[in-house]
Amino acid sequence: MTTATKYLEGSTGPWELVIGLEVHAQATSKAKLFSGAATTFGAEPNAQVSFIDAAFPGMLPVINDMCVKQAIKTGLGLNAVIHKFSVFDRKNYFYPDLPAGYQISQFKHPIVGQGYLDIDLENGETKRIGITRLHLEQDAGKSIHDQRPDATFIDLNRAGVALMEIVSEPDIRSAEEAQAFVKKLRSLLRYLGTCDGNMEQGSLRADVNVSVRRPGEDLGTRAEIKNVNSIRFIGQAIHYEARRQIEILENGGQIDQETRLFDASKGETRSMRSKEDAHDYRYFPDPDLPPLLLTDEEIETLRRQLPELPDVKKKRFMDSFGLAHYDAALLTSEIEIANYYEQSLEELQKKISSPDDLAKSGKTLANWILGELFAALNRDSLTIVESKVKPQDLADLIVLMAKGTISGRIAKDVFVDMWETGANPEVIVKEKGLEQVSDDSAITACIDRILAENPDHVADYKAGKDKLFGFFVGKVMKEMAGKANPTVVNELLKKKLS
Repeated sequence: MTTATKYLEGSTGPWELVIGLEVHAQATSKAKLFSGAATTFGAEPNAQVSFIDAAFPGMLPVINDMCVKQAIKTGLGLNAVIHKFSVFDRKNYFYPDLPAGYQISQFKHPIVGQGYLDIDLENGETKRIGITRLHLEQDAGKSIHDQRPDATFIDLNRAGVALMEIVSEPDIRSAEEAQAFVKKLRSLLRYLGTCDGNMEQGSLRADVNVSVRRPGEDLGTRAEIKNVNSIRFIGQAIHYEARRQIEILENGGQIDQETRLFDASKGETRSMRSKEDAHDYRYFPDPDLPPLLLTDEEIETLRRQLPELPDVKKKRFMDSFGLAHYDAALLTSEIEIANYYEQSLEELQKKISSPDDLAKSGKTLANWILGELFAALNRDSLTIVESKVKPQDLADLIVLMAKGTISGRIAKDVFVDMWETGANPEVIVKEKGLEQVSDDSAITACIDRILAENPDHVADYKAGKDKLFGFFVGKVMKEMAGKANPTVVNELLKKKLS
């Protein structure tokens, strides 16, 4: 399950990188955590602000049941403990876009406790990352500094939006593992329907805690990189910050516990403020909100509503179709990709009755999605939901190959036509006369002609040069414009050459 730790080489020896993530995921809900104000992205500034969000005197927060359910479902998806007793606290600090002067959050008693998330690494290995907690909290507003040189504008549309803060254990040992964690978490949230995962719109962002230490030593002093909203930027920020800390330590300095920002244009982090500890926020239970109490029945009802999650789906694909772990992980990495594959499988099941043939075609289908289809999507900068080849049409192409109507080589040409025209493969094959030739007499006549034209090669083959067999197959396939059934060609050639 776990992988060997990779060390960073400094000028004075190896260093171990230790990373913990605090991911802020906006809970999917039409209303905010404690008010009925809308949460639609892109609205006019300050158009979605209630008296509660603006912290008018005397306004009392009321918990949004939908946001609570989204947090519970996310916790269940993270294999985590759901606490039947949780408390909302006031986290006190001053910020211009935080009207009340405090943020309603959870501290000692979060709604979700310890869990874990298994991440898939590029080398095909899996690593388990511990989850410390998930707590609910309200978002702050937004300060806008680039509208006028002499003023800062405040937009409170995000103030009060429900966030699920998902805190990992410091189990992450590289930038690549951190990126894999966020990718997997984003995928899980989107499967669950609890967060749309849109990092560009701020629905998902991460605070990245980075420290370095000599292998085997105690944890070093960490720096927190705030609000990184891109998986690529998470990797860049970690690489820069690790090297910055190593250089300081190797030159005899010490790391300050601080909050830093990542400047994407320069690819570097810079100091923002000294890092506060919990006591600096003067947490205390919010007097306007009673403890949140859940029952076993409420939790189990939500558990029964969970969809098939990525890891379960991945195992099913591997067991049913013999897919490699890496391929199955790619197919389940995004819910849209998994849906495309499953919609195609449904079409295959309608036309292929044999379980063995269906399993074989399911694997072929996976190879085509990860190969030809992904290549076409990347070339045209499209997502899979924008694919010019529909799931049922790709399934029909696989069926044509499975039934021997066309060869794999012809299928690639047909796919190009499908991508360019949107036509069904059966129509393309029929209109262009691309059906595979399996007639023994036609293929035999072609083989006889090829062998007669190449007597020296025939003699060499019979003298022991077995690799020449591929030469004859290629000649036959070329003369028959790729339409000859390869299986029949191989069988007849072996007979003729024996």
